[in-house]
Amino acid sequence: MFPEIQWKQLALPARNFSWRIRSNSLHWASYNRNELCVDYDFLLATSMTDLSSLRGLVPQLSRVPTIVYFHENQFAYPSNKRQEESRKTINIEPLLVPIYTALCAEKIVFNTIFNKSTFIEGARNLFNLLPDKFPSSIIEKLESAVVVPVPVEALQTQAMTTIPSELLEVVWNHRWEFDKGPDLLLAIVELVIKQSSPIRFHIVGEKFRQQPPAFDQIESLLSKHTNSLAIEAGAYGFIREEREYYGLLARCDVILSTAMHDFQGLALQEACLAGCTPLAPNDLAYPEYLPADFLYDNKLNTVDTAQLVMQRLKHLLALKQDKIALPKADLTRFTKGGLRTAYSELFSFD
Repeated sequence: MFPEIQWKQLALPARNFSWRIRSNSLHWASYNRNELCVDYDFLLATSMTDLSSLRGLVPQLSRVPTIVYFHENQFAYPSNKRQEESRKTINIEPLLVPIYTALCAEKIVFNTIFNKSTFIEGARNLFNLLPDKFPSSIIEKLESAVVVPVPVEALQTQAMTTIPSELLEVVWNHRWEFDKGPDLLLAIVELVIKQSSPIRFHIVGEKFRQQPPAFDQIESLLSKHTNSLAIEAGAYGFIREEREYYGLLARCDVILSTAMHDFQGLALQEACLAGCTPLAPNDLAYPEYLPADFLYDNKLNTVDTAQLVMQRLKHLLALKQDKIALPKADLTRFTKGGLRTAYSELFSFD
């Protein structure tokens, strides 16, 4: 996106989150001190960086203008009930460290209004729990943050081979974790099978050693569904080859989200840019960039919400069967080209 800028990247493996967020400053100060003691033009850090500690351990960084980018926040992360029941005290570290980091920065950036507003609301609520009262200037600095989305790659799908299908091709492309709503996805799949609808699901995304049991049920049900309709099974699991994944997006009709947690929705935006029609909750960051026609009410119980989604899928299926083009969401403003000016201004410290 900015080939004229020479970047030096430091990153740690995406695991052991609770340890990472508190110890990353010690790790980098211990193992990357020489790389940090350079006269950089600016420093771009994610909100998970313990910037206040890092600047204390490597004082030279205090002289480097810093941008802190929030692509997520722990205040708005949905609770896993089993974890909640076993947790007797609040783990305050993942909540306080990003606040310290933001207060160290010259510029604070969030990827969406939803992310910014939930972080500020969470910080206010946290301060009310602490024994000491803090000045309003802390919240005022957080409120001064700007919103610049994460850029999405505009896929060159026109060069890919697509296979016409009489089925409605629906892709669900998220992490296989509880916060992405697998129980709602299961309820939707059950309705599709019950009604023998000519809809083919492609359930793809990053899998982990432990995953919600709903995915095993979904896999079993989809196998029965494809057998009963005598159709080829849809994609299922993680797709390692980038071209294969992009090709799947290019030939699908609908991108479905059942998420309870999404601070921007990069997977959905990527699919939209590949030509998919979005169907997402009227919640989280989605209403910021998707018109109401692409959103469904997710404040009902799981069964009723699944019924609403099913109605929308049947409507889109009818359009396809009648050879009517499915509606599209224009998200070109989220591409690298669409966001280049915003990032140029962000990286300027003149």
